[in-house]
Parts: sequence; structure tokens; C-alpha cells
Amino acid sequence: MKKLSIFLIVAVGSAVIWYQYSLLPVDMGSELRRTVTIPSGSSISSITDMLEEEGMIRSGLAFRVFLKFHHPDAVFQAGSFVLRPSMTVEEINNVLSTGVGQEMIVTVPEGWTVKDIDTLLTAKHLIQTGALIRCAQACDFSSFDFLPIGKKSSLAKRGGLIEGYLYPDTYFIVADDFEPKFFLERLLSTFRKRVLDRFAVDTERSGRSFHEIITMASLIEKETRTDEERRVVAGILWKRFDAGRGLDVDAATRYILEKTTSALTGADLNNSSPYNTRKFRGLPPGPIASPGIKSIEAALHPEESEYWYYLHGHDGNIRYAITNEEHNINKYKYLK
Repeated sequence: MKKLSIFLIVAVGSAVIWYQYSLLPVDMGSELRRTVTIPSGSSISSITDMLEEEGMIRSGLAFRVFLKFHHPDAVFQAGSFVLRPSMTVEEINNVLSTGVGQEMIVTVPEGWTVKDIDTLLTAKHLIQTGALIRCAQACDFSSFDFLPIGKKSSLAKRGGLIEGYLYPDTYFIVADDFEPKFFLERLLSTFRKRVLDRFAVDTERSGRSFHEIITMASLIEKETRTDEERRVVAGILWKRFDAGRGLDVDAATRYILEKTTSALTGADLNNSSPYNTRKFRGLPPGPIASPGIKSIEAALHPEESEYWYYLHGHDGNIRYAITNEEHNINKYKYLK
């Protein structure tokens, strides 16, 4: 009888220790975030097992016991939620029960503009339409000394001084206290860390200004479709730039006219904006989008070639040409 009592005490004590341990955060120091999707109609049991498999909790069984004693009426909402291994089971319960995640995911792809980001944030009900654009044009970002101060008049029409300097990445934000200026500052800070600090030496060696590099990188981002094309196109555009020839980058005209898909007309190509690289030589006043790392690397390390022209045919493939005559033939063959 005594042995049985000792066994029961040890067993109960072990169970209590296991239970308390199992309710601890998986990793208090982790900054990992993961989107967890709960299908409609999922049971508490299937959800807690899934959370265990995803590494968000230590034990699905312990979580169910916790809910039975502390939240017997808990009902988890269907949807996608951002969870962290550092969260407590109480925090996870609050997020899944209320249906409101503590954080939202905002992904800014490479090649996006301030306007694109504004549209995304509006769709997520984080801002009113145009709020981010207005801040980009009018908010004070003077603390970011890599921005092209002094070019405000020519850049303010669209994304302001910060166009092209908003680092494309996935960001986790708190919806309740979202402020456009704070969000833009976060993207600028990420740009400084991921781009400016990384490529400062390469930029100095290139003999070109940082603003020129980022502006060219943005053109490359919009003009190329594969990593293999980037350095070749970069070489062509820099060669035309250095020779004082027009860059003929229609993506810059599309940017200033906000004409992303439909065909450019003769009037479009004759517009008087300095972003019209068919009419005006040299680079446009500033970037036309946020370039990715590969495009920045291409702008810094272009590939020399004999080509002066390029185009993408209707089949999506790129064709290069040495002479204008060859280029016109390519237009006839692959764009008609």
C-alpha cells in the first residue's frame, strides 16, 4: 500500500511538472513569426495538434487541459493568424478566440511603388486611400541622410523623396496603432541596413552616386524578368548613359503617367516629364520602384556586351541587338 502511495505521488508530481512545463512558451527568445491558418469547422483538438506540429506550443494535450480548466467555453475562429513560439498559451488563446491577431503580415514585393503599397494597405483596411502617398510626399524623412535631398520638386509628384528606397520585404505590423509615417520609416530603416550598409563600398568603387545606382537598379527591376537578364540589361543601359544616348526605358514613362498595362501612345511617348527617357537623355530624376538586391547588384556590376538594344517579345523572351536596324527587325518579328 505504501509503495502504491509513493507511486501515485510520484506520478501526480511528474504529471504536474509535465503540465507546467508544457504550458511554457516554446522559445521565449525567438523572433520567428509564422502564419497559422485555421480552416472553418476545425475542432479544438485538431487545432491544438496543428499548433504543436507548427512548433507554436509544446503540447496539444496540455493546451487542451489548460482550456478545459481555464476557458471551457473557448471557441477558436477560422482564419489566418500570425503566431510566435515566444507567445504564452494564454496569448495564443486570446488571439484565436477573438479572431484578431496581434500582428498582420504586409508583404512589399520587389518592383513596387509607393502607390502600390498604398493600395495594399488600403485593401487591408489599415489606411484611407492615398494616406501613404501623402505622407511619402509631405512627411519629414530628413533623418535618413541617404535620401536625395534637394531633388524634392521633381520627385514629389509621385512617391516623393523616398520612392525606390523602401526595402521590399515581409513586415509584421500591429493594426491598432498603425501610422503611415512609422511604417515608411521602418521600410527606410530596413533599406539602410540591408542596402546602404551592404553596398556602400561597391558604390564608391563604381564612381557613380548612390542615387544613380538605386535609380538605375529600379529601371533594371522593371525592365527585366530573370536574374540572367539583369546584368546584361544593366550593361546596355549604363553604356547608353555614358555615351549620352537616351535610355529609352518605357517603364519610366509608365511610372510617371501611372499607365501600368495599356499600350503607350505617341502622345505618351512625347510627354514632357523628365521621366520620359525617350525624350530626355540620362537617368530619370529618381527611382521608379523599389529594386531588389539582384537588380542593385546588377547596377553595380553590369555585364559588358556588344549590345545597345533589347526588347521582350510577346513570348516573354528577351532579344538583344547591336544596331538600331537589328533592333527594328526584332520589333517586327517579336512584337507584331
